[in-house]
Parts: sequence; structure tokens; C-alpha cells
Amino acid sequence: MSKVLSVNAGSSSLKFQLFDMPTETVLCQGHAERIGLANSFFTLRLNGNKNHQEMIINNHFEAVKIVIKALYDSNIISSLDEIKGIGHRIVQGGYYFSSPTIVDDDVLEKVDELAILAPLHNPAHIVCYKAFKEILPNATNVFVFDTAFHQTIKEDNYTFPLPYKWRDEYKLRKYGAHGISHEYLALRYGEISHKDIKKLNIITAHLGNGASISAIKNGECIATSMGLTPLGGLMMGTRCGDLDPSAILYMMDKLSLKPNEMSYILNKESGFYGISEISSDARDVDKAILKGNRQAKLSRDMFINHIIEMIGSYYMKLGHVDALIIAGGIGENNKDCRKDILKGLEEGMGLLINYDINDKTHGNEAKLSLDSSKTDIYVIPTKEELAIARATYKLLR
Repeated sequence: MSKVLSVNAGSSSLKFQLFDMPTETVLCQGHAERIGLANSFFTLRLNGNKNHQEMIINNHFEAVKIVIKALYDSNIISSLDEIKGIGHRIVQGGYYFSSPTIVDDDVLEKVDELAILAPLHNPAHIVCYKAFKEILPNATNVFVFDTAFHQTIKEDNYTFPLPYKWRDEYKLRKYGAHGISHEYLALRYGEISHKDIKKLNIITAHLGNGASISAIKNGECIATSMGLTPLGGLMMGTRCGDLDPSAILYMMDKLSLKPNEMSYILNKESGFYGISEISSDARDVDKAILKGNRQAKLSRDMFINHIIEMIGSYYMKLGHVDALIIAGGIGENNKDCRKDILKGLEEGMGLLINYDINDKTHGNEAKLSLDSSKTDIYVIPTKEELAIARATYKLLR
């Protein structure tokens, strides 16, 4: 038995789950939020109980120390050596990494080089790794890349129609994201359906505040919606997704915006938030819709239209679809969004859907299609932390 820690560091956050492997038992989970900011706090969930503490957390090194102290104080570990591996979610692995990798100086240098493509994430991942490395020097650290699953996408699909030399000189190409989730969903579908995913066409839809869709053929990703960064693809909570580039240039000229100012708007003030002018959270938008807010309704309709268009295009690319898997905070919990998406796809894809089960499904695994449907439709809660723990444990042996 080995204890493996799955870690997901953001610019001001640190989320973790501790697993007992290979049983995959979750021993505890928690998160530190608002690191380096006012009103920071730490939360630990253990045995169904939640312990929330407000405290000063100046940096990720302090956050790591707080995590380890909590594991000691809760008698989850009695020695640092019990933690054999630490798996880190890395948002951007570029074209360097196509699989989980044990961290060494070369790996660290490449992840740092790619920080320009994920400025809010890769630097935080590196700081977090260094903190864990110092505090737990005997544990094996593994980087698990959100972009790795998408490395099987072909050149004609990942190359942007821009000057060719930019691709090689500036690494300008589609990398995708959410790959850990998309791969987990496909594998989990294979487990519960008892089918070989290497013989299937699958579309996975990770729908949350960040959202992306992937087309998987014979176990390999052939297309994904996010692009150079997670800004591309679907409209999301605060991200715009794909749009006419001239709209950006036009508004930069009209408002005399600098590139960093426009980047902030595209990443932080667009999507659900930009259209509804209420919130980036789909739950808040739904409440406003019930009160008759027109912009809230428009924002959700736009989100659903983007999803239907993307899934429809991937349906044509694959030729046929054996399974459509829906996940993410919205996908797992919002029955009305799921219903609207499925109704939009129903006729074109020939889906046969049990809407009664859809209406009863909230955060749990469920089959939404009728047995006679040529395409299976499942809600599968994504478990990225488990996928990271599995990848890390595999490299320990």
C-alpha cells in the first residue's frame, strides 16, 4: 500500500486529495484558497467532516506546510515517508510531453519555458512542486499534463492557418486542455460499459466554468475544442471562446486597449459573465433566468448553441458516435442544460433519451440513453485527482 498525493495548484490556490493506492481509497481532501491575498483560508475534509480555518497563507510554500501539518494533526500520517508519490496537475505541457513524467531538472526547465502559454498556472505548479520537494524530499514527484492526451491530434488539426514559420519558431499551435478529464471519462466509460474503447468513437464534454469537448477515435484524441490556451473553443464562465479575430482588433482600436488589457477582458470579463452581466456561475445565471432576465437567458442559449455546434461537428468528423459522455460542474449537476443540449442533438444524431432519468440525475453516474439508442449517453462525474494518483502510482512501481 502506498499513499499518493494528487495536487492541483492555481495562482492563488492549492487543492489536494490523498489516496491509499492501489485501493484508490480517498483518505482526505482539502484546499488552501486566496494564497498571498487577504482572507485566505484552509479547508480539510475527512470522514465526512469539514474543518474550515481562516489563516494567513503568504505563499505556496506555507500552503504546503499547512497541508502536511493537517495530515499529521489528523493522524492520517505519522511519518513523511508514508507519502510515496506526489502527482501534480500541469496545465501546459506543450509538444514536449505526451504522458505523465517523473520530474527532473530538464522537465522542470521545459514546464517553466511553457509558462508563457499558461501564465496563471505553470508558474504556480513549479512553486508548488519545489515546496513539496523541499518538505518531502524522498517522495517521487510526477507531472501529469492536461495537454498530453491531445498529442495524438494530427498536424492538419492542430496547426493554425497563420504563417507556417510561426508554428515552429514560436510554438504557435493548438494544445488543448482538460486532457486528464477527457481521458478519464473515456476510460471510465469503457469500464462501466464493458467495451474496448480502442474500438469505439467517443465524444467527451467537460462542461463547467471552464468547458471543452473532445473527439476520441479508437482510444486516441483526434480533435479538441480548446486551442493554444484554454481561452479557445466554447464560451465559458468568463472566457469568450472562439470568435472572429477582427472583433478583438476592432474593439482594441475603439477603446484604445493594450494587449494585456484585451487579454483580461477575453479571459475574465467575457462568456457567461460578459453576456449576462450578472455572474460567471451558471447557477446564478439560472436563478436570473427564472426571474425573467433576458441577458441571462441569452448567455445560456449561447453556451448551449456552442456545445451543440461543437458536438455536431465532431459527430461528422467521427462518422458515427458510440458514446457521448457529459461531465463537469454544469454537465453533472444542471439537468436543464443537459436537456437543452440533448434536445438540440436528438434529431441530428438520432439519439433516444430517457429524460426522466436526466431530470433525476444530479452529481451521480447515470445512463441517459435508452437501450435501443445507437449512441450511449452517460453522465460521468470526472475524477481528475484519481487519474493523477493512478498515473503517479504507476510510475512508482
